[in-house]
Amino acid sequence: MGHPPLEFRDCYLDSPNFRERLKCYEQELERTNKFIKDVIKDGNALISAMRNYSSAVQKFSQTLQSFQFDFIGDTLTDDEINIAESFKEFAELLNEVENERMMMVHNASDLLIKPLESFRKEQIGFTKERKKKFEKDGERFYSLLDRHLHLSSKKKESQLQEADLQVDKERHIFFESSLDYVYQIQEVQESKKFNIVEPVLAFLHSLFISNNLTVELTQDFLPYKQKLQLSLQNTRNHFSSTREEMEELKKRMKEAPQTCKLPGQPTIEGYLYTQEKWALGISWVKYYCQYEKETKTLTMTPMEQKPGAKQGALDLTLKYCVRRKTESIDKRFCFDIETNERPGTITLQALSEANRRLWMEAMDGKEPIYHSPITKQEEMELNEVGFKFVRKCINVIETKGIKTEGLYRTVGSNIQVQKLLNAFFDPKCPGDVDFHNSDWDIKTITSSLKFYLRNLSEPVMTYRLHKELVSAAKSDNLDYRLGAIHSLVYKLPEKNREMLELLIRHLVNVCEHSKENFMTPSNMGVIFGPTLMRAQEDTVAAMMNIKFQNIVVEILIEHFVKIYSGPPEESAAPPVPPPRVTARRHKPITISKRLLRERTRVYNTTSLDESEGDSDSFSKVWPPGEKPTIIRPPVRPPDPFCRAATPQKTKPDIVVGNAGEIPSSVVASRTRFFETASRKIGSSQGRLPGDES
Repeated sequence: MGHPPLEFRDCYLDSPNFRERLKCYEQELERTNKFIKDVIKDGNALISAMRNYSSAVQKFSQTLQSFQFDFIGDTLTDDEINIAESFKEFAELLNEVENERMMMVHNASDLLIKPLESFRKEQIGFTKERKKKFEKDGERFYSLLDRHLHLSSKKKESQLQEADLQVDKERHIFFESSLDYVYQIQEVQESKKFNIVEPVLAFLHSLFISNNLTVELTQDFLPYKQKLQLSLQNTRNHFSSTREEMEELKKRMKEAPQTCKLPGQPTIEGYLYTQEKWALGISWVKYYCQYEKETKTLTMTPMEQKPGAKQGALDLTLKYCVRRKTESIDKRFCFDIETNERPGTITLQALSEANRRLWMEAMDGKEPIYHSPITKQEEMELNEVGFKFVRKCINVIETKGIKTEGLYRTVGSNIQVQKLLNAFFDPKCPGDVDFHNSDWDIKTITSSLKFYLRNLSEPVMTYRLHKELVSAAKSDNLDYRLGAIHSLVYKLPEKNREMLELLIRHLVNVCEHSKENFMTPSNMGVIFGPTLMRAQEDTVAAMMNIKFQNIVVEILIEHFVKIYSGPPEESAAPPVPPPRVTARRHKPITISKRLLRERTRVYNTTSLDESEGDSDSFSKVWPPGEKPTIIRPPVRPPDPFCRAATPQKTKPDIVVGNAGEIPSSVVASRTRFFETASRKIGSSQGRLPGDES
């Protein structure tokens, strides 16, 4: 099942609901850690126990089949469905291989054990360290806060100020620890999709091609492997773009945690202490309070410190709120409220003076404050000058640089980009820029175009249609997906639709030269998804939908002719899919359900009758009881060229899958090595070392 995203603003509130959601992530992290340990353990048993090979493979297969990916959000992309179902496919394939008595290659440990162990120690281990720091800082902060709130207001002002500074310092430390921990645990939850699957995929690949008896099986496996690698690469690209947006959101939340209010959330919420009078005296009880300004409803949930005790929430209707005078009570940060449900005045204590002001402003008290919104970059408009700028950029790109490798992926100099934009959008002489000047290279122009589109006051595909477009991309009905996006395009304002058509036509032209520039529709979707579409609210949940924005752009590119040939007819409108009772299930790529073919086996040519022709001496149908001569692949593939750390001059938007490029990881290098070895073995079809053709 899916987990709800952890919002960064909840780190500031530290509500019980937030702690419960965080606990679910921690349990999933522990489950994943245990799963990785099991895979490593079973993998080592498979490598070392060659005599018990069949039983070890069976156990490993069962371990893979028992694991199911959890995910953030409510829907998976097609690629993520392929990844989620991949372990089941691997398990079915291992069962088939177990009947073939496969042999394990010597470098299986490098392909499987080391990457998983590295992920478990470096990523999951680092997350656990973050958890320890989070718990330690939280315990220290709340302990200090409890002592701080019991300080008398009659103490010296210098002592009170020093105590306030200490509390603020500890609150800041705890808030940063909470942000870092939430960010890290969500990053591990997302990145495990490819960091766990990729080593297992490479291990399986080496398993199937380790001897000449599995050449035919390897040929069946390669198409699935390539499709799954594409899914992994696409998911990695979506993850990279989403992580950048989340880092920006995390940075903004650090600067102003109270400025982002989510739709449907209370006006204000947090911890308050309530003065309660008893026969033997007065006590202060801790509550988690939520106030909705429109209905004037205050919900108070008691926080019983004793384990096992649980009380229900209390809903009150506010009549008025007034600040409590300092000299009238021996507590700080207090204010009084009166409600319809309870007679008399209720005295509440906030956590700080700033916190009291926030509560009083929300409740229309006497001391309202005003928030400063998060500073945004200077916004641009979709006007005549903007259209002129886009057309000029496209003209230069298609004339001079459409075959440039990594077009739109390589980032230009920020100084040059700002210089070009300032010159073109100068109010005194807008548009007076010669794009053919040698000062403006292709990557500067492409970066300027992306910057302009990203900083429009409203995205090209508008806030109003954002949810409908994302919902259409989430559908598992491909016909409905295309039909819904086709229909929504013609609901855009005229100038937005004109700009979108201009851009998509250009992206189609770019993709037609993908053999030279390596920019496919999927790659362009990763780049222009967050550029042409944006959610109105900055939340983690919105960031998780970026991958579906990428799918919308990819569909627009692939079906440009159909979509822009005209608006859809009323009769051709796609039916609205019925609501799903269970989670969406997509038919993933599969190898275990393929049609099996008659396999041929390789004989040792030295044992064949000399009277047989050369053309018949290499491949025969395997007779029962006979064993073939096994040809081992090389023991260890060479390390990739990129093992040494090298400085990176530019930050690419995506990673383009190019067979001719240097591999991006050790696993990718070794996988490619074995593909080459497989092709060589397949071409020789049974020739043994020492045999001459």
